[in-house]
Amino acid sequence: MSDTFTALVVDRLEDKHCVEIRDFAQADLMDGDVTVTVKHSTVNYKDGLAITGKAPIVRRFPLIPGIDFSGRVTASSNETFTVGDCVILNGWGVGEQHHGGLAQVARVPGKWLVPLPAAFTTFQAMAIGTAGYTAMLCVMALEDAGLTSGAGEILVTGASGGVGSVAISLLSQLGYSVIACTGRPQEESYLKQLGAKDLISREELSGSPKPLGKMRWAGAVDAVGSKVLANVLSQIHYGGAVAACGLAQGIDLPGSVAPFILRAVKLIGVDSVQCPMPRRKQAWERLARDLDVKKLEAIAQRASLSEVPELAEEIVAGKIRGRVVVDI
Repeated sequence: MSDTFTALVVDRLEDKHCVEIRDFAQADLMDGDVTVTVKHSTVNYKDGLAITGKAPIVRRFPLIPGIDFSGRVTASSNETFTVGDCVILNGWGVGEQHHGGLAQVARVPGKWLVPLPAAFTTFQAMAIGTAGYTAMLCVMALEDAGLTSGAGEILVTGASGGVGSVAISLLSQLGYSVIACTGRPQEESYLKQLGAKDLISREELSGSPKPLGKMRWAGAVDAVGSKVLANVLSQIHYGGAVAACGLAQGIDLPGSVAPFILRAVKLIGVDSVQCPMPRRKQAWERLARDLDVKKLEAIAQRASLSEVPELAEEIVAGKIRGRVVVDI
């Protein structure tokens, strides 16, 4: 194995944010008991923020970004993994504090890795990626809250993004009636192809929220936050639930406690970064069982490492549909 490999590297030089593709030394990788040849990675919204420098995602410099990857183990002193095993990584601070997946090689603690389900190729695993794995966690959270497919319509916000696209696919496959909320009405045919029954405009949910609105949704998956989430909460049926996992519109929540104390609405926070290993393994098992892999062809677009900086700008600007899979 070569002593160097190709990587996308984020650095800060004289207080200036810098991004370049360059050779990186294996000796400069961080501690870990498993080394992986990365086959595929992705560009998530968080990656976009890290690469563009538009939010302080990267906590040390220089750093290889990329919060997830799939690949094959090439060296291991971890008893769980052996050379040749195919693995997935999502989260754990990779691409933020630990060198990430936008490189030909990664070295990480084996306790962060999930075995690749036999149902998926490494490409398909990253067509799902952190966004799709998070969507599955959201669906599981709604199920845990007692939501069933006969409860009524389920709203998915940020519908044309990575989380939204996979959430629509999963929920429709499980028999739920899904309504997609999007600021991109031109994506109607795409969203209905994934399984959305109908669409509403993001503008409907972007105004100043009322304490309580007309009850419309049995539940929701929200990747947007801020006024959109506050409006969604005000419109949830009595006893319904919202799984919240994103903040594309903002980190604030300008609503009231009325939905919680007058309608017994549940707001469930969903974290994919530090999610305990048993739960994340369950999520990947559910994805292998419940996701129609044929829909991944519509959801995912392929890209090369050299295209990532431009794609990072586009995903932060809300111009990316579905998922971007980087062929390392």
